[in-house]
Formats: sequence, C-alpha cells, structure tokens
Amino acid sequence: MANGARTADGETQRTSARVSWSASYARVRALREPRWFSAALILASCIPAALAIGAMASDILAHTRFFGSDPVKEGEHFLGEWTLRFLIATLCVTPLRQLLGWNWLAKHRRTLGLFAFGTLTLHWLTYALLDVQLDWHDLVKDLMKRPYIMIGMAGLVLMLALALTSTRDSIRRLGGRRWKRLHQAIYLICVLGVIHYWMSVKKDISDPVMFASIFAVLFLYRIWKWWLRRAAADAA
Repeated sequence: MANGARTADGETQRTSARVSWSASYARVRALREPRWFSAALILASCIPAALAIGAMASDILAHTRFFGSDPVKEGEHFLGEWTLRFLIATLCVTPLRQLLGWNWLAKHRRTLGLFAFGTLTLHWLTYALLDVQLDWHDLVKDLMKRPYIMIGMAGLVLMLALALTSTRDSIRRLGGRRWKRLHQAIYLICVLGVIHYWMSVKKDISDPVMFASIFAVLFLYRIWKWWLRRAAADAA
C-alpha cells in the first residue's frame, strides 16, 4: 500500500510539473512585441561601435588605456567579435520564431544583419586607416604574410552583397528564390568569420572555439528542420 501511494504521488507530481511547464510555455509563446522593441534594438546595437570608437579615440588622443597598450589591435578584435555576435543574433531569429512562435522577430532580422555588416565595416576601416594607415605596400605585405586577412575580406565582400540586396525592391528584382539562394551566403560568411578569428589568434583559441560551437548548433538546428521537412514530404 505504501509503495502504491508513493507511486501515485510521484505520478501526480510529474503530471503537475508537465501542466505547469505547458502553461509557462504557452505564456511565452503568447508574448507580443513591445512597442519600444525596435527603438531599443537599434539603440542597443549602436553601443558596441560607440564604445569601440570612443575607447580608441580616448586611448590614441588622451593616452588612456581602455583598450590596453595597443588600442588599435584591441579595437579591431572588439569589433570583429561583435560582428560574430550580430551574426549569431541574426541566425537566432528563425529558431526563436519556430520554437516560441515569435513571428514578429522576422522583421528585425534585417536590422541585425545590417548591424553585423556595419560592425564588420568598422572592423576593416580600423585595420585600413589606423593599423596599416592606407599604406598599400604594407597592406599587400600583410595579405601575403597573413592569409586570414584575405579570408576576412572575402567575408566583407559577401556581406556587402547581402547588405545591398536586403531591401524589398531587391527581392522583387531578383525573385524570391534567387534572393533566398543569395542570402544563404550568410552561412559561408559565418564560417569565414570563425576561420579568420581562429587564424588571427596566437595561442588562446577558446573564444574562436566558443563561436564555432554556437554556429555549429545553429547550423545543425537548420539541418534537422530541413530533414524533418524532407521526411514529411516523402511520407506524403
């Protein structure tokens, strides 16, 4: 009798936990976009660039040490890492829409993608204007000595193409299928970004490994969803 009572109590607790989880999940899915979300997203996305520009300017002009003894290099790394973070945020939109039902996030994917491009552009301008100081001889020398720079520039060119074709007019001109195929280049951009970062660090590869792991999870999620769609189509 005692064992039966304990079994019944355990089953009741599990059922209660499932009901509680289902209710919480339903409340999360029912969340609607706050009216202030768009403005907050734009303002928050401007913070990394503002911090980088302010810190580098202060270190170079006022000899502070926000970015340490080499503010240009640290500023480059800071902006490069934030480019990867914006790419992660961009790729997170689809899973959040599908898992939580937050379809209102879709319209913010372009904003995140453009901030990724803008941050990458600042990353490159920091290198070109402050690091090699537009010395084309040094630039070519760097390209030959450090192939990861060419990998990064290839990612920049691809992101430029995506930024220029991110408008609704571009979708109409290219056609939905061709536009979607072009914008799948974001996956290649992420891979190039991680390789560029991995090759640029000297010893500690923990951060590149972390970014690579996050991108791998996001890629595997998409592969899993594609496999489910294909299996459903074959079954039909």
